[in-house]
Amino acid sequence: MTRHYDLIAIGAGSGGLSVAERAARYGARCAVVESGKLGGTCVNLGCVPKKVMWYAASIAHILEEADGYGYRIAGSSFDWFHLKQARDDYVNGINDWYHTYLADSSIDEISGLARFSDPRTLEVDGQRYSADHIVVSVGGYPAVPDIPGAKLGITSDGFFDLGQRPERVAVVGAGYIAVELAGMLRAMGSQVTMFLRREQLLRRFDAMLRETLMEELVNDGIDILSSVKLKEIRRESDGTLTILCQDNTRVVGFNCLIWAIGRTPASAALNLQSAGVEVDAEGYITTDRYQNTSVPGIYAVGDVTGQAQLTPVAIAAGRRLGDRLYGGMQNRYLPYENIPTVIFSHPPIGTVGLTEDEARDMHGDAVKTYQTRFIPMYHALTERKVRTAMKLVTVGAQEKLVGCHIIGLGADEMLQGFAVALRMGATKKDLDDTVAIHPTSAEELVTMR
Repeated sequence: MTRHYDLIAIGAGSGGLSVAERAARYGARCAVVESGKLGGTCVNLGCVPKKVMWYAASIAHILEEADGYGYRIAGSSFDWFHLKQARDDYVNGINDWYHTYLADSSIDEISGLARFSDPRTLEVDGQRYSADHIVVSVGGYPAVPDIPGAKLGITSDGFFDLGQRPERVAVVGAGYIAVELAGMLRAMGSQVTMFLRREQLLRRFDAMLRETLMEELVNDGIDILSSVKLKEIRRESDGTLTILCQDNTRVVGFNCLIWAIGRTPASAALNLQSAGVEVDAEGYITTDRYQNTSVPGIYAVGDVTGQAQLTPVAIAAGRRLGDRLYGGMQNRYLPYENIPTVIFSHPPIGTVGLTEDEARDMHGDAVKTYQTRFIPMYHALTERKVRTAMKLVTVGAQEKLVGCHIIGLGADEMLQGFAVALRMGATKKDLDDTVAIHPTSAEELVTMR
C-alpha cells in the first residue's frame, strides 16, 4: 500500500523543513524523510556547534587580551571536554525540538533512507510513499581525498567528536571551513599547520579579504604551507601522523589531521536515475531559478544543488518554493545574486556582492573602490593587535554599491544592514549621507574617502 502526500521533502535539514513547513501553512499534507538527525548539517555538524566553538575561541582571545584592561587572570585553565558536553547538550536540545516542531506543523516524520521508484514514488525501508511534489534537500557530506592513509584523518564532522584538544593539528584545505577550524583550534591552544593546494586561501573571495586573513592567521601563530599537494598519510610508531607531499617533503608530528577540502552532494543513494532527474558530473542536482529539476514535480533546494551552500539560502529557497507551489505566487523564487556571507574565522569576514575583480571584469573602468585599514579601538590597550580592513566596490557615475567586504572585529554583525542597502541599490552618496555611529568600526563604512 502506498501512502500519498501533497508534498514530501527528502531530508529534514534547513531546506526540507522550510519547504514542508511553508507548504503545510497553506494546508498541504506534507511529510519529511530523514535517515539521520533532524535539523541536518547546520544544527548537528555545522553552523550551530561551529558557532559555539567560535565563541569559545573568541573568549580565549579575550582572556589573553584582558591584561591590557587591568584584569589579572593569568593561569586560567580550559576544559575542552566540558565545552564539548555543554555544546552537545545544546545541539541535542535543538534536535529534539524539531520533533515537536513537525508535530505542531502537522507534518509527518518518516525515518529512513528514501529512494525513488519512479518520479512520483519513494521507497523508505520497504514502505512506499507518493506525492504530487517531491523536494530533494539531502545536502552533502565532507570530501576525503583518494590517497593512501587518508582515513587516518578526520573531517569537520569528526572535529565535533573530539573528546580532547589535539596538541598539534594539520588542517588540509583553503576554504571557509578550513580557516574557521584552524582559527578556533589555534585560539584554544593547538599548534596548527594549514596545507593549501594553491598559493592563497579563500580564492573566490575579494583579494583584500584573502590577503588580510592570511596575514592575521600567520600573526596568530598558524603555519601556512602553500602550493602543496599531499601524497600519503602515515601513522608512526609513537601514534603521530606524518604527511608526505608529492615533492617528497615530509611534515611530521601531528596528533590530528582534518580534511577540509570541500563537500560532496549526498545524491548518490537516491536512485535518481529511476526518476530521470539530471545531475552534473559532481553529482549536484541541476535546477532552474524556480528550483525545478529536469523532471516536472521534482525539485531540489540547498547544498545538493551546489548553489550558495549556506543555511539561510536553503531556508529562503525552500520557503519561496512553498509559496510558489501552494501560495499562489507563481513567480516567487530566490535570486542567487548578492547573498551576504560570513566566515567565522579569527578575525571574522563579512562579504556581499561582487569582488573587485568580478566588478572590473563586468564593468571595466566604471568601477571605483574605497578602502580602509585600521586597528580598532578595542585593541588600543591590548598587546595583540588585529587589523580591520574594509572595501566598497562601486560602479558608474552614481557610484552604485555592488560589493561590500569587511574583515575584522564585528564584521559578522555589521554586514547584515549593508547587505540590505546593497540589495536596495544604495550609492556611495547614500552611505556618505548617513550619520555615523561613533566610536565604532562600522562608522568607517559611511565615512570612507
